[in-house]
Amino acid sequence: MPQADADEDLDAIASELYALPPAEFTAARNARAGLAAPAVGKRVKTLRKPTVAAWAVNLLARDGQLADAVELAAALREAQDDLDAAELSRLSRQRRQLVAALAKQAVGLAEEAGGSLSAAAREDVEKTINAAVMDAAAAAAVLTGRLVTPLEAGDIDPVALADAVGGSLPGVVAPPPRDDLADRRARKAAEKAAREAERLANEAERELARVDARRAKAQERVDHVRERIDDLRRDLAALESDEETAVGKLEAVERERADAAAKARDAAKESERAQRALDDL
Repeated sequence: MPQADADEDLDAIASELYALPPAEFTAARNARAGLAAPAVGKRVKTLRKPTVAAWAVNLLARDGQLADAVELAAALREAQDDLDAAELSRLSRQRRQLVAALAKQAVGLAEEAGGSLSAAAREDVEKTINAAVMDAAAAAAVLTGRLVTPLEAGDIDPVALADAVGGSLPGVVAPPPRDDLADRRARKAAEKAAREAERLANEAERELARVDARRAKAQERVDHVRERIDDLRRDLAALESDEETAVGKLEAVERERADAAAKARDAAKESERAQRALDDL
């Protein structure tokens, strides 16, 4: 059998096997190996059982849920290459949201298929999807739907990447020659710069959130004080009005008192005259 045909048959069988729950993998693999052509069956027999995390990601790939992540990956790498900090920050936020959502979907698919993922396995699922977003080779591996082990973003070695996939891996090339050492160092430096830019962007976002929280509290205090001042001004206006009314009443009473006092003096004088007249009789 031609090598290309053998590879194609192997990948087709592997795609079926890696969609099965890990607990069913070994028995199904052995059965399929026995039914395949000898050259293919021998290679099927060597296929390794996937981890639960890898299986969950395989289900997500088969469900067609990784297209958005792959598209975002290209945009993110372009932003890294151009060192566009603003675009990189925006895409990084979008990446985190998308990766978290896809990881949740992968876990849901696995649970629907009867699987149960530990906290560590859930973390591996998210790391693998993030690797697919950050690295084109990792994306190619994930999209096969034949992952054996989870992946993590970083300097993914092509040989190790191929080993993480059951069957062939599209686009895998031999490791770069030593003459490309400068290119690899430049890529690592760019990736480090991108990670640092993302870290600084995240730190700036956290600091902005803290300042916004303090600003909200300060604004709340200002609003409270202004409301209190308005209340006091209304109270003062009412008291001033009451004072004006009270002063008016007091002045009226003072006038009445003055009149009464004058009458009392006149009456007293008249009484004295009347008493003197009586005494003179």
